[in-house]
Amino acid sequence: MMALALAEARKGWGRTSPNPMVGAVVADGGRVVSKGFHARAGTPHAEPVALDRAGDRARGAVLYVTLEPCNHQGRTPPCTAAILASGVRRVVIGARDPNPHVRGGGAGFLAERGLDVVTGVLGRECEELNVFFNKFITTGRPYVIVKSAATLDGKLATREGHSRWVTGDKARRFVHRLRHGVDAILVGRGTVLADDPSLNTRLPGRAGGIDPLRIVLDTRLSLPVTARVFDPESGGPTLVACGPGPDGARVRALEKRGVEVLPLPLCRGRVELASLLDEMGRRRKTSLLIEGGAEINAAALVEEKIADRILFFFAPKIIGGRTAPTLVGGLGAAVMDEALRVEILKVRRLGDDWLFEARPLSD
Repeated sequence: MMALALAEARKGWGRTSPNPMVGAVVADGGRVVSKGFHARAGTPHAEPVALDRAGDRARGAVLYVTLEPCNHQGRTPPCTAAILASGVRRVVIGARDPNPHVRGGGAGFLAERGLDVVTGVLGRECEELNVFFNKFITTGRPYVIVKSAATLDGKLATREGHSRWVTGDKARRFVHRLRHGVDAILVGRGTVLADDPSLNTRLPGRAGGIDPLRIVLDTRLSLPVTARVFDPESGGPTLVACGPGPDGARVRALEKRGVEVLPLPLCRGRVELASLLDEMGRRRKTSLLIEGGAEINAAALVEEKIADRILFFFAPKIIGGRTAPTLVGGLGAAVMDEALRVEILKVRRLGDDWLFEARPLSD
């Protein structure tokens, strides 16, 4: 039943931020009575959706929910009130609410009022479902994914900078599904100059997916204002993060195109990523996808170490060449003990390409 609730929760992918994805199932005698999920922020939570669909059949039944029910008033009433009113006898919870201010409140409230409450069922899977929300609610910063595509010898492009396309259709569809699910996407000046990307979401179907906030690192505001990423019709809203004291004329030219300019402190002569994360957190952005080149990868992985997850795609091609850009730039480690250690979480095949999913290990 909890696996069914997880499947329900995933229907909200890309639409619930800054709220978590949540799914619920009402069951009686081992049979499903109703299901529900949180569709988007500001709409009813999964529990009242499933309970409303169950109606009187919820009395004496069991409610399965992937995340601990809320016990506080937000944009919607507390779910614990709907659960008590429904007459269910038992509540089975996947993951506890990670919010340090409310953790345990919902489960405890229900147990104190006589309901049988069980927690931790498929707990790891339920926690993994909401890694974006969990990181944001506990740290105030978005969850950071570093994604890159390279050839088998680790090259992002040829010596002439040509990179279309390193990987095939299935890998690119995976990335667009990922873009649909994140709040913001980040690239650097070099990527804009080399590829002139739109950084939008292109999924099959009429909806086509949700476009994330587009963020460009351009320390000196030197990019041409005609770049596609600055076109308000080509995707989501765009923000340019630059260094302190930007040129007023350049700022006005970008703002005329609807682009927001955000001056931030510098780190090693470029925009400090930590300051950018703090600003994204203040804006309630729970996730950031970095699709930059070698230098941004180096900053995120090795220099500032802000990455939570790594997605490296490898295509069965070899480019070679001393000057062809590699996955991670910067100065690099001097000795092997300085290398960033990672844990490989998953390896999967997408068409002819291979995706390695990893997380950086702390020192």
